Amino acid sequence: MLLRGVVLSRVLVGATTSSVFSRSSTLYRITGSGGSRRQGQLNNVRMASGGDKFPAQRQQTQPGKEHTMDPIPEALRQDYRAANKLQGKVALVTGGDSGIGRAVCQCFALEGATVAFTYVKGREDKDAHDTLQMIKKHKSSDAKDPIAIPADLGYDENCKRVVDEVVNAFGHIDVLINNCAEQYECTTVEDIDEPRLERVFRTNIFSYFFMTRHALKHMKEGASIINTTSVNAYKGNATLLDYTSTKGAIVAFTRGLALQLVGKGIRVNGVAPGPIWTPLIPASFKEDKVKSFGIQVPMDRAGQPSEVAPSYVFLACNGDSSYITGQVLHPNGGVIVNA
Repeated sequence: MLLRGVVLSRVLVGATTSSVFSRSSTLYRITGSGGSRRQGQLNNVRMASGGDKFPAQRQQTQPGKEHTMDPIPEALRQDYRAANKLQGKVALVTGGDSGIGRAVCQCFALEGATVAFTYVKGREDKDAHDTLQMIKKHKSSDAKDPIAIPADLGYDENCKRVVDEVVNAFGHIDVLINNCAEQYECTTVEDIDEPRLERVFRTNIFSYFFMTRHALKHMKEGASIINTTSVNAYKGNATLLDYTSTKGAIVAFTRGLALQLVGKGIRVNGVAPGPIWTPLIPASFKEDKVKSFGIQVPMDRAGQPSEVAPSYVFLACNGDSSYITGQVLHPNGGVIVNA
């Protein structure tokens, strides 16, 4: 999501070929989207040679592409049990073509929602097409067909266009998921020039303001806004300084907006994932970091998007979280934060 401050941060569905996953002395085999897996088992990352968590890989451009990752991220757990928690709702997910966004789209569809999502045209077309097919497969009979909208969300007029398109198609918005993001490594603040700083802030936090201001016109009491922040907002990250700064801003935005909208009956919360295997990882880190990605958390592994998406379902469902606003959930592999 580079196009003048764009969208990025997502992940896919089960692999189409069998993959072997290993952690400690236990080996598991997962046989793709139609295969089977022991119930309740966590999706452990396939080890590369030498004890690394992932095979060496690097994508040279952002946004990353999920369909080229090895292994393909898991967007939906096979043991996920839907309960019509979002039946009749209309949900808009930014950066929904892959990663966490794709996982959220699938879970929302299973829970009965009509889903719209954004992606970056020309860079994420295949991932967006794949996600549309997944949503159609899982949607309930009374939900409308999903739509995918290409947009550079770093600019207000584009965000308004996205919201208008969703409202024209579905009439209103019940759940807004602000999820798009991009990140770049650096070792010193001196390397972060004005164009890069503006681009990262436009994608990661300006878009959240823009999407919210336009979506609110079409949201009623009982609606929900959920913002994707990061564990880095709480613990800091020396090599992702501008990204981490935007994620801290998202926490503050969530808390302030929750207070502003509580009188209207609209809840605002956030999710702060830890290391999650999404296209953002091979697209922003060098191969050595990709190979060991996730080892820094107590669970000693990266999480899958499928392990994060249920947090969004919980926060979007008034039946589950009606007394929660201004808060952040932390699916981060056991990192203790001062929430």
